[in-house]
Amino acid sequence: MDALGKLAVLAGAARYDVSCTSSGSRSLWSKGVIGTRSVGGICHSWSADGRCISLLKVLFSNHCIYDCAYCVNRASNPIPRTSFTVKEMVTLVMAFYRRNYIEGLFLSSGVLRSPDYTMEQMIRVAERLRREERFGGYIHLKTIPGASPELIRRAGLVADRVSVNIELPTEDSLRRLAPDKCKEDILGPMGAISRAIEESREERRRSRRAPVFAPAGQSTQLIVGASPEPDRQILSLARGLYRRFRLKRVYYSAYTPVNADARLPDPTRPPDLLREHRLYQADWLLRCYGFDLDEILPSDCPALDPALDPKTAWALRHPERFPVEVNGADYETLIRVPGIGERSARRIIATRRVAPVHIEDLARLGVVTRRALPFLSCCGRYAGAGAFNPVRIREQLLASARPIAAQAELPLEFDA
Repeated sequence: MDALGKLAVLAGAARYDVSCTSSGSRSLWSKGVIGTRSVGGICHSWSADGRCISLLKVLFSNHCIYDCAYCVNRASNPIPRTSFTVKEMVTLVMAFYRRNYIEGLFLSSGVLRSPDYTMEQMIRVAERLRREERFGGYIHLKTIPGASPELIRRAGLVADRVSVNIELPTEDSLRRLAPDKCKEDILGPMGAISRAIEESREERRRSRRAPVFAPAGQSTQLIVGASPEPDRQILSLARGLYRRFRLKRVYYSAYTPVNADARLPDPTRPPDLLREHRLYQADWLLRCYGFDLDEILPSDCPALDPALDPKTAWALRHPERFPVEVNGADYETLIRVPGIGERSARRIIATRRVAPVHIEDLARLGVVTRRALPFLSCCGRYAGAGAFNPVRIREQLLASARPIAAQAELPLEFDA
């Protein structure tokens, strides 16, 4: 099979890994190199299944010694198998970059022979790109669970981001659906990456010439719906990962049936994209908006409300905090109002230093007024219709929302 034939197989096999964003990276290979990227990310393209991607997203190999129930590349699946050579992979990346098809690489792989052997091949690709081809574009390497700390160290010195997929929320689910993997093989590399990032930062404080390790940090991916864990348990795990390993992102991927296996949910059930979307929104509140898990999902409420975003659901459970006065509330209070995001809150505060903010100003400042007005007052006057009534507000929001059936294409993030 030639290189383009391999690409057709291995790019298609990589589409189920969603953790391939390039945000948060700053180029440290800026002198005499080919390619660059900005803090906000790189050029975007669209994959065959409709997802927005910015990289050449491909597997090094779809051969795998593991037999994970949910994976299309599991050892027992009768699918076409192939692998790149290091030279083929490097040649493809540079050829695609020079034709302006891509500006970066997301490289993962099935486990070929052993975790260390597979990791070694992937690292050799990145090292040749950096050192021989002088490639300065974005590189994300997906580390293999169980790979040695020495290889993880090498990966972080040539990649912008390194990551390892945790995949399932509990050890019981991992043991049942991916019996060849264990929690220690996943959390061990996460800890090694986290420690190396911190050590690199300390060295860089002492000397700007010190090597940098994974400047864009690390991330992971959770499959949602392949196992029975509720939303609260998934978010609790994500919160723990952020705190323990200082991850940049946890990505959530709605389970897509690709195998017939009695251990998996009904294969005719479509992916729960709305649940995936609500988890992203809740994750955003945990990371950027100062919410605690118990505020998003109380202990007696294991699942997110599918009909309302988590911030609105929280606001309706706490009517004593509303309405919020636009011209008097501080930043932390404003960003907790549905329809007001970080940027619009900063704009409100900047504007009211000059003049009072009125209801008609809110849309211009970036506020999603359909969601925000029922929770606001401006210059002492309630911005919603009638009196503040959580039951009526919920009914109005549901009536004006898009039908759930129309939410097949949902954004991964939200500002408000």
